[in-house]
Amino acid sequence: MTQSNLPTVSPATMERFPHIHDDPATLPQSLDPFTITTSTGFMPYKVSPTQLPEAFKPLQSLVERLPVEKLDGTPGLLATYELGPAVKELPDLTAEIEKLVTADGSPDLYAVTAVFRDYTYVASSYLLEPCWENWSKNPDKGYGLGRDVLPRAVALPMYRCAQMLDIPPFMAYAASYSLFNYTLADPKLGQVYDNLRLVRAFEHGLNHKSSEAGFILTHIDMVKETGPLIGGALKIVDTIEQGGSRSDVNDGFREILAAMEKIEACMEDMWTNSKPSEYLSFRVFIFGITNQSMFPNGVVYEGVLDDKPLNFRGESGANDSIIPLLDHLCQIPMPSTPLTKILHEFRAYRPLPHREFLAYMNAKAAEVGVQDFVVKDTETAILFLKTLNHVRSFRWRHWLFAREYIIRRTPHPTATGGSPIVTWLPNQLSAVMDMMISIYDTYLAPQKEPEYSANGMTGYDAALQKQVEPMMEMVHDQKDKLAKEVEKWCQERGNGF
Repeated sequence: MTQSNLPTVSPATMERFPHIHDDPATLPQSLDPFTITTSTGFMPYKVSPTQLPEAFKPLQSLVERLPVEKLDGTPGLLATYELGPAVKELPDLTAEIEKLVTADGSPDLYAVTAVFRDYTYVASSYLLEPCWENWSKNPDKGYGLGRDVLPRAVALPMYRCAQMLDIPPFMAYAASYSLFNYTLADPKLGQVYDNLRLVRAFEHGLNHKSSEAGFILTHIDMVKETGPLIGGALKIVDTIEQGGSRSDVNDGFREILAAMEKIEACMEDMWTNSKPSEYLSFRVFIFGITNQSMFPNGVVYEGVLDDKPLNFRGESGANDSIIPLLDHLCQIPMPSTPLTKILHEFRAYRPLPHREFLAYMNAKAAEVGVQDFVVKDTETAILFLKTLNHVRSFRWRHWLFAREYIIRRTPHPTATGGSPIVTWLPNQLSAVMDMMISIYDTYLAPQKEPEYSANGMTGYDAALQKQVEPMMEMVHDQKDKLAKEVEKWCQERGNGF
């Protein structure tokens, strides 16, 4: 896109995100890999490396030998529960991290993220290897206890990488497990699903047909479609702020709707890409420390913070930025509950550029009054309602995944991120359903009545109105169904977990 035909953006947006319309290929490696552009969206601006710098070859050797099934198909260290001794032979490479710099002497955050990714794979494998052995040998008896001390040679360099990236020193959805953990089988074919491959894995994920690979690659397949979400959201808030035309705002919503159609189509493929019956196996390795029975006393990171036990939340798709962006743009109010508090805690586990962009959109949507703007016109209100409906359908599908992949198959009470497995997702799902009902009942349903007066709302169109009526019927039905399901599972499990 040339400078002359770039979308109009506010000076505040350009000042805050100067690279938002840059060609990702031109971005220096001194920038965080998750620097956001309208072409790459929430994906890293560059595919993650498969090779580490020479000084980190001992780490690369270990992480390549780590999986249950290595890249060549032979058993790795976790297959025979022999990772523990191998980790203790790893040299402390903390000093080498400071040497990861670009030509101008700036920290090479792209290389730092790759090193961080590999240390998190070693750390999670080491801490949870006993749980993997317990679960593999007798899954009915649960996970047992994990290791509660992380060796200095892993803890110190991982902690230093995390400091440089401003993220917690633990496995993260974007910076290690998923979005910075893929490469392309054939670079010429691009990011089509069948061309995606994992760089690191715990179980069988280096085989791209495995359920572990399918689980992670499906997330990558979804997030690769997020560029238009960024562009559409910015078009909406910047147009409103600058007093632009309503048709431009509507176009912004249409860009978001088109992107969400693609994202949810990719999401639906999870059922075939990753078998529900195989998920619990590789899931063992993505649990965190917080609120987990495997780590009742936290974990000591040797040499870090005076060896005080630490707690971190585990890897979770809930750390993705797609739905939080729409939550903020649409100003979806969340209930004041402990479950919403967990939602806020997850924010820290996103890459810094994601956090900054989401915080900006949250503040900007409130400042320009997105919701107040959309409800003044029928067409805009319906586009807004359709956007909310994508948030609902995304969260509903996520609930179905949790139910079929996890709740039906294990009594373990918490998700990998440490949230209650039964009640946490419905907390957010109910919030968006409530908002849809409120918007429809307040602004759209009254238009059908003969005595209706416009009340400042323009653009009534009976055909547009009929588009959303079946959608709203489904929302009411789903809301009732969800409440009954949650009550059923809580009763069966004996608590709200």
